[in-house]
Amino acid sequence: MNTPAPAPLPLGEDFIQDAHTVAARLRAAAPVRFVELPGGFPVWLVTGHDEARAAVTDPRLSSEGVYDRLERLRLGGGEDTESRFAPELAKNLLNLDPPDHTRLRSLVTKVFTAGAVAPLRPRIEAIADELLDAMEKAGPESELLADYALPLPIRVICELLGVPFEDRDRFTAWTRTMVAATGPEEIGAASLRMASYLGDLAEAKRRDPGDDLLTRLVHVSDGGDRLSRDELISTAVVLLTGGFETTVNLISSGVLALLRHPGQLDLLKARPELMPQAVEEFLRYETPNNLSSPRYATEDVALGGVTIPAGHFVMVSWLAANRDERFAEPDRLDITRPAGGHLAFGHGIHHCVGAALARLEGEIAFARLLARFPGLELAVGETALRWRHSTAMHGLEALPLRLGPATR
Repeated sequence: MNTPAPAPLPLGEDFIQDAHTVAARLRAAAPVRFVELPGGFPVWLVTGHDEARAAVTDPRLSSEGVYDRLERLRLGGGEDTESRFAPELAKNLLNLDPPDHTRLRSLVTKVFTAGAVAPLRPRIEAIADELLDAMEKAGPESELLADYALPLPIRVICELLGVPFEDRDRFTAWTRTMVAATGPEEIGAASLRMASYLGDLAEAKRRDPGDDLLTRLVHVSDGGDRLSRDELISTAVVLLTGGFETTVNLISSGVLALLRHPGQLDLLKARPELMPQAVEEFLRYETPNNLSSPRYATEDVALGGVTIPAGHFVMVSWLAANRDERFAEPDRLDITRPAGGHLAFGHGIHHCVGAALARLEGEIAFARLLARFPGLELAVGETALRWRHSTAMHGLEALPLRLGPATR
């Protein structure tokens, strides 16, 4: 059966700059809609919560080889079109189906468990305090992303993976290009540089092992099964990029949400034991990852009252699903809201392997920041704030703050 598709609904810059309004409009019209994302790519966008869970657990919506298919679409070629995206990065955890996904994830989770994250607390607290010391010294104003929200998770993931911190500007630039709403040439070039860098680093860890996650990934084994060089590179890039992109946006967007809701800010300062619950609400309310990795329909798939034709791409808007009416008053920030149910870390077999680390970093980052600078205020009008030009991520370009008096 070859079901014809309707003309896609074009989405403009407001999909990025006014994401929740656009998401609400799409969700109210239909929980699954054929759209054209900013940048020109046609995709079936899932905005309903139930439909999102169904989509990412439906084996007919495949992740396998999706980057090659996307590149052929972007470049307007046929099956023999050569991809510009680094092949080492294309077959990663996000873009594999079972059994390959099952095998790779089982190897990764051996060295990236929740138990391995908890002992990092003292080091994360120390890094946060060092950054806050520098902010206090440089005050009275600060740009939160540059001074705190970005360097904190980058330093943590560099130390965890064993990536030289002095290389952070290079891989940060490559990562941000790869998730930006930009063209295939820029994305492809950044992916090739990232793959080359991580391949060289993995080989260095093989020759000279260290006490870090990348070394353990190089040497991990399951009944003699090991990660290949390409698998090491693809896994490292998922952990490296996922290890800071989500947390940067969680911290900065969460601070903005609190400043927009002073009652909730006062409540959190008065009751710091609510911090784990508050982090879950920040993840739901301003979801750091807007869109899921793409999937494609291997056959016609009925979902949300429409039929997605075979061969078409499907993406889930976690941001939209997390403001679904299944949540009581979904557009209200409520740090006392019962935790659970949000999809900020995805769902199903592709649920984020770094969720425990992001939660821990978020709890520490907010607690330390609010304890040091309880009188935080925006240093600019809200109309001056801009969201990054990315359809994949939902994060601010900058967040200028007045710090107020520091406390110890």
